[in-house]
Amino acid sequence: MLQSIHHIQITIPPGMEIEARAFYCQYLGLQEIEKPLPLQMRGGFWMQLGAQQIHVGTETGVNRGATKAHIAYLVLDLADWREKIAAYGLTVLESEPIPGFQRFEFRDPFGNRVEFLERCSALPAT
Repeated sequence: MLQSIHHIQITIPPGMEIEARAFYCQYLGLQEIEKPLPLQMRGGFWMQLGAQQIHVGTETGVNRGATKAHIAYLVLDLADWREKIAAYGLTVLESEPIPGFQRFEFRDPFGNRVEFLERCSALPAT
């Protein structure tokens, strides 16, 4: 029986850990956690968000910009995040609407697709 998602993994080119930490940990505010010692020599780093972990691994020869695979973050104040991502110099792309959410997507500095979603408040009855 599946119980929950423990972690997801995204990848960056080898040697880009400093830049990835700056974007994900400093700019977006994700918390870095210690990667187990036996895995540290592989490069990358790990982060925690709530009960889930996000593992950043290194990988060569990948066209991250050609995939629809992505991570989606539930956020508060989507408009503020939209401005913050644009101010970083990343292109904000509109996503197809889905019921109950406002959302947008972008490619991180390494080409990974990222989605930000915010729950819509219920509309008052008329």
